[in-house]
Amino acid sequence: MSTSNIILDTDSYKFSHWKQYPPKTETVFSYIESRGGIFDVTVMFNLQPYLKQVLSKPITQEMIDEADAFVAAHVGPGIFNREGWQYILDKHNGYLPVKVTAVPEGTVVPVGNVLVTIENTDPKCFWLPSYLETAILRAVWYGTTAATNSYAMKRIIKRYLEMTGDPSLLPFKLHDFGARGVSSEETAAIGGAAHLVNFMGSDTVSGVLYAQKYYNTKEMLAFSIPAAEHSTMTSWGGEAGEVLAMENMIDQFLKQGSIVACVSDSYNIFNAIIQHWGTTLHDKIVKSGGVLVIRPDSGDPVEVTLQCVKLLSEKFGSSINSKGYKVLHPSVRLIQGDGIDLEMVEKILANFTKHGWSADNIAFGSGGGLLQKLNRDTCKFAMKCSAIEINKEWVDVFKKPITDPGKDSKKGRLMLYKSKRLNDYVTEIQGGWCHFEPQSWTPMLVPVFENGKILKEYTFAEVRANSEESQTK
Repeated sequence: MSTSNIILDTDSYKFSHWKQYPPKTETVFSYIESRGGIFDVTVMFNLQPYLKQVLSKPITQEMIDEADAFVAAHVGPGIFNREGWQYILDKHNGYLPVKVTAVPEGTVVPVGNVLVTIENTDPKCFWLPSYLETAILRAVWYGTTAATNSYAMKRIIKRYLEMTGDPSLLPFKLHDFGARGVSSEETAAIGGAAHLVNFMGSDTVSGVLYAQKYYNTKEMLAFSIPAAEHSTMTSWGGEAGEVLAMENMIDQFLKQGSIVACVSDSYNIFNAIIQHWGTTLHDKIVKSGGVLVIRPDSGDPVEVTLQCVKLLSEKFGSSINSKGYKVLHPSVRLIQGDGIDLEMVEKILANFTKHGWSADNIAFGSGGGLLQKLNRDTCKFAMKCSAIEINKEWVDVFKKPITDPGKDSKKGRLMLYKSKRLNDYVTEIQGGWCHFEPQSWTPMLVPVFENGKILKEYTFAEVRANSEESQTK
């Protein structure tokens, strides 16, 4: 059984849907949106890899035969739309006759707005847009939700840096530790790339490679540093040898202008700061000209990080910046990589601020809280049909469940518009009132795919630029 057969990359119930539309159906128009969730905006990401990996590849006779045999055994005979898929192969050389439009990748869009639309371009393939829902929605919801989660943390960190420190430090304040904490290598790749829309620090190699491959760049998009783990720190003879492991980190990596991270809670984080880093190794650290980043990795992150920064100040000193907050000696900083998610970042930085410490002193590493603690309901993503063409006449399609207004869907052939005066978006029916005010509103859905061909591609630099532009205007 092939795992790359686009015909089988769907839900089982969709095999029968081609028989469920009204007679003389010619076109189905569907859209993807975030209906809400825990964020007020979304950062559009990861449609382009789906177009490259999947939608731009033609189906083959082998795929059709494989799917036909599977569906007959799985659902029953006569359910699989063999004639429809054979028509695509024979008429369109296997390329799917659909058109996709989307907001430019990286764009920050308020929830409740259309992000992607898809419709068929051949009336005989009216059933195709909804058939593709499973795969295209999955690509968009996870990539966008991961990018949005990273962006939400970015907003928090930026706010505290602007209040207490140096905002120029922002690109390296949240480091991706998520490669081992996600469900698959593919998840690490997509989520890791999504994080890079917002930040430039990552240990998720898959994410960097994915972003380079699918967003047309050879540029290095993320950076990391030499860093210790518990196995290296505890292999020097237990607690008595910990200081030797620490000294080795300094000797091996801490040079003029370099940055080195060292986990320091293998036994007693506070003793490690007071006795080892702050006494025995103090002069070596200061004279090196580099920066030692100490990583506590256990206990209550809010209390432990505050205690650590106080102890580091006692041993290395600190100064008051122009905003009235304390900043450690330039040779030492902290990174908290345990238990970090959106809520914890806020708690730690609020506690720092409360006690007079600048956000400059600490960076964060996040794994599962960044890439894995997400699902389709985090941003309430959905793909719905909103219009259907029957016998040359367009008809609105929508749902309005009495039991849950939050699941109401939009109607009509939709377009996302952006105000030219304000950083504001509105979803409107094509040809609606925004259409008649071109001096005030710009249509934002760009044709990106049609009939097997990718029409628009973005470099990763453009994705980042789209994100920054939509934040500042």
